Amino acid sequence: MCFQSFMQRIAQIITNFIHFLYRPFQRIFPEQLFRYAVCGGANLVFDWVLYFLVYNFVFAAGLHSAHELVYISLPGWFPLQYTICITPHIASLCVVFPITLMTGFWLNRHVTFTGSSIRGRKQLIRYILIVALNLFINYAGLKLTVELLGWYPTPSKVIITLVTVAVSFFAQKYYSFRK
Repeated sequence: MCFQSFMQRIAQIITNFIHFLYRPFQRIFPEQLFRYAVCGGANLVFDWVLYFLVYNFVFAAGLHSAHELVYISLPGWFPLQYTICITPHIASLCVVFPITLMTGFWLNRHVTFTGSSIRGRKQLIRYILIVALNLFINYAGLKLTVELLGWYPTPSKVIITLVTVAVSFFAQKYYSFRK
């Protein structure tokens, strides 16, 4: 079985499972909204768990304070070497973001918005633009809540992500995956 066939089969299994879950809610929600909620919710929980793991076990592990900086050395042309420093909560966001970007796109394209006539590459570009807006909201929100208000990073991430859900649904439905 080739990879594409395998992924199509996974999408069909997920779609069938969501359709099974949808039956009690069919009088309340349109099916596409329900699919978006389930797929987005699953990707959101994946994002939160991955963020928690990366923050607590990769970047904040061994730090004495959440306000200590993470130093990352980037290769450059010899003898130049670049070192950037960022806070652990932003470093965690940088690691988690590309992973959940791809899982979210795949779920939206193959499970939620399957009727779109827009080509895959164009969908991906549009999806990335919407997600870039959400990334900016996440970045600014984390800066505000963690650094200015002094909130804990993980609950801050949860609250900020809830704001981006509404923005994302309408933008994806009417821009990225429109019919």
